[in-house]
Amino acid sequence: MATTAAPAGGARNGAGPEWGGFEENIQMWQAGKRQASRAFSLYANIDILRPYFDVEPAQVRSRLLESMIPIKMVNFPQKIAGELYGPLMLVFTLVAILLHGMKTSDTIIREGTLMGTAIGTCFGYWLGVSSFIYFLAYLCNAQITMLQMLALLGYGLFGHCIVLFITYNIHLHALFYLFWLLLGGLSTLRMVAVLVSRTVGPTQRLLLCGTLAALHMLFLLYLHFAYHKVVEGILDTLEGPNIPPMQRVPRDIPAALPAARLPATVLNATAKAVAVTLQSH
Repeated sequence: MATTAAPAGGARNGAGPEWGGFEENIQMWQAGKRQASRAFSLYANIDILRPYFDVEPAQVRSRLLESMIPIKMVNFPQKIAGELYGPLMLVFTLVAILLHGMKTSDTIIREGTLMGTAIGTCFGYWLGVSSFIYFLAYLCNAQITMLQMLALLGYGLFGHCIVLFITYNIHLHALFYLFWLLLGGLSTLRMVAVLVSRTVGPTQRLLLCGTLAALHMLFLLYLHFAYHKVVEGILDTLEGPNIPPMQRVPRDIPAALPAARLPATVLNATAKAVAVTLQSH
């Protein structure tokens, strides 16, 4: 009696579509899990930075005013704000003031070069000098953290912003030197007093505070006198010497002119003559 042979792997063939759909569901579930993990990691990273920017506007306003008032009590460590919102906004304000000063001068604006240079200068000073002073503070055994140094130097830029905003609109060297000594000196004395209260030893205090005061005051001089010239030199190096903003070249007038029946050669000659006259003036 003949028997019909069952097809090899029949069970697998029968379950093929169901197994494929199950694999697709697993892949979709794994992809969703990865996206959720990335979103959670991003939120966790943002949540880590939240304490450094969680500050009330009234607190920022009071700290701005305090940054211009030197302290007298240096016998015990003075408190430093552990937030970065105010310093970061002051750095961006300084960037905007530098751009305003460049636009009011005769510097030719070319794409985003001025923006990048201003951001690099301000953030480079803030981060670079803070790191350098923190390194010196570590060598001098001063009681200050990197976050506190960033906040201290950031609020110290408030005086620079006021001085540059006024002197970019009122071009008087005597007025600048007055504000440089008054406002810039007050903000520098505030930072120096805080560092003195957190440093032990006259030699360490002189080294640390003298370096910070010199860098902070010289940076304001650089922004007022040398920054524009340095930026113009960088622009000339990167993009060549200054070129006229517009060079008008006379174009040929098409031959078909329904409104005017004059020959095209006469019109072209007239247009070129007018262009030469304008360029000569």
